[in-house]
Amino acid sequence: MRLEGARMDLIKKIWTARKLILVVMIPLLLLPLPLIHPCSESSCAYVLIVTAVYWVSEAVPLGAAALVPAFLYPLFGVLKSSEVASEYFKDTTLLLMGVICLAASIEKWNLHKRIALRMVMIAGAKPGMLVLGFMCCTVFLSMWLSNTSTTAMVMPIAEAVLQQLICTGIADGLEDSVTMDTQDEESDKEENQELSKNQLELMDRSLNKKHEVCILNEETNGSVLMPGFGPEFSKHINGYLPEAPVSIPVPKKPKIRRDSLYPTKRDHMICKCLSLSITYAATIGGLITLTGTSTNLIFAEQFNNRYPEAKVINFGTWFIFSLPIALIMLILTWIWLHFLFMGCNFRETCSLSKKRKTRREILSEKRIHEEYQKLGPISYPEVVTGVFFVLMTVLWFTREPGFVPGWTLLFEKKGYRTDATVSVLLGFLLFLIPARKPWPSAVSGENKGDDEDEEEDTLAPMITWKDFQRLMPWEIVILVGGGYALAAGCKVSGLSMWIGRQLEPMSGLPPWAVTLLACLLVSAVTEFASNPATLTVFLPILSALSETLLINPLHTLIPATICVSFGVMLPVGNPPNAIVFSYGHVQISDMVKAGFGVNLIGVFVVMLAIMTWGETLFHLSEFPTWAVMRNVTGSL
Repeated sequence: MRLEGARMDLIKKIWTARKLILVVMIPLLLLPLPLIHPCSESSCAYVLIVTAVYWVSEAVPLGAAALVPAFLYPLFGVLKSSEVASEYFKDTTLLLMGVICLAASIEKWNLHKRIALRMVMIAGAKPGMLVLGFMCCTVFLSMWLSNTSTTAMVMPIAEAVLQQLICTGIADGLEDSVTMDTQDEESDKEENQELSKNQLELMDRSLNKKHEVCILNEETNGSVLMPGFGPEFSKHINGYLPEAPVSIPVPKKPKIRRDSLYPTKRDHMICKCLSLSITYAATIGGLITLTGTSTNLIFAEQFNNRYPEAKVINFGTWFIFSLPIALIMLILTWIWLHFLFMGCNFRETCSLSKKRKTRREILSEKRIHEEYQKLGPISYPEVVTGVFFVLMTVLWFTREPGFVPGWTLLFEKKGYRTDATVSVLLGFLLFLIPARKPWPSAVSGENKGDDEDEEEDTLAPMITWKDFQRLMPWEIVILVGGGYALAAGCKVSGLSMWIGRQLEPMSGLPPWAVTLLACLLVSAVTEFASNPATLTVFLPILSALSETLLINPLHTLIPATICVSFGVMLPVGNPPNAIVFSYGHVQISDMVKAGFGVNLIGVFVVMLAIMTWGETLFHLSEFPTWAVMRNVTGSL
């Protein structure tokens, strides 16, 4: 027994320290690789494998694991320390910083909440339309904010609506049960009154039965008629009345029991459907813009670094390609969730007719209107933020649209201005523009008590550094930088070309089959590993594979980048899943069933896009010259 106890304690200690053991043992076990084969390819492979294992296992924080190339590359002579350091801060980092400034202003002044509530008010309170309304507003917000921020913002609003739905259902049930209980109590009182009268009469007769002579009724043939009970309760008892009353039990109506948190199973299904729809919509919305999610930024920067001559990936081209994907996925995902949790009765759950609204739906709409009324009229900071939001989008689209000349032609030197230039400029202005109107209002003119305080408040900017710092995901910045460093090491050491040569047996496969295999592989891995880490590992491999097979690299890289966001089957797949799971409406089995369908929908739509409008937009049917130049340079 002692040996077994000691063994269990040892196992527990090892399990507790498993991450530390993994961090120490992995580099030691892989160390023979660069020592036995002392070349740049093996050294780079060693760094790549160690970093990938740290990322996938999450033995150390993702940002800390991304720093591994910063000290191992110089130690093994793959890259100089200054060269590695330059990879950790790129143009996309400035782009992200500018977008975070705008996101901070949106969240600070509750513009996101106004947009979400307004869109839900338009959709109505019917379950099907309510889910679709929440999905639309989540998709729109996730285009510009991070998926995690969008989910964390929309879920409280959805939870308030769901709680109103649950409370209304419980109230309806309690009213029914109270009505039934009242009727039961009234009938019980009548029966008790009758029984009490009968018992009193019987007790009085039983006490005096020895002194009274029982009068026999000739019509009853010797049977004694019990007073108050009628002839049906009479008994042949030789002239004596019974000492105890005889009563027939009357069955009561069963009371309504509330063993579950939800009034009905249908209410529980609605809660599940709405909760999961928000995390899926946040993922779909993040696909639309380059800044919507970190994986899009990783792809854009690595692609532009590997193929500098390819001027095909910018905000406009990505938006044109991914917007139809998001719209198709939005509709199909909504239909799938509706079918899975609420059935196929779309006419009942999606009707916009006011005559068909139930009491609970009316109360839910009232709750949403109350939340919107709490925001008050639109404020000056919200107007300024909305103007900046529209201006940033327009400037991104019109920089280099491709089909018409962009505003960059106004400058003599070309290639100096990128999407990061626009976002950083507008983000910087948000630190300068006052958050109050520069002209005095009628209300402030009447109250002139505190002039100094009003002047200080008037000069307060739209956002402060604390607002920016609170939302800036520095871990993602370092993680993206680590991916750039790994890609640079693979390129300089020649590891990318070596990987490409090992994949030559796949040259017999058609391009669509290679792309489909890449999508399925990436979608499976990202369920258990973080999205940025998964994409950072796969991008160099897929690039080398495409160059070896003479396939347009965009044919595999774009679908893989989009499919890496489909980690929607488990709470650990991405932060929005964990946020939704924490509210307690869904179980892991629900997420697996719904997420599997969303995964299939996503892969199908991505393959449809890459074979149709993507081929026309990016000329995917031909091997481009910029990829040929990269292939020739790498082979030399």
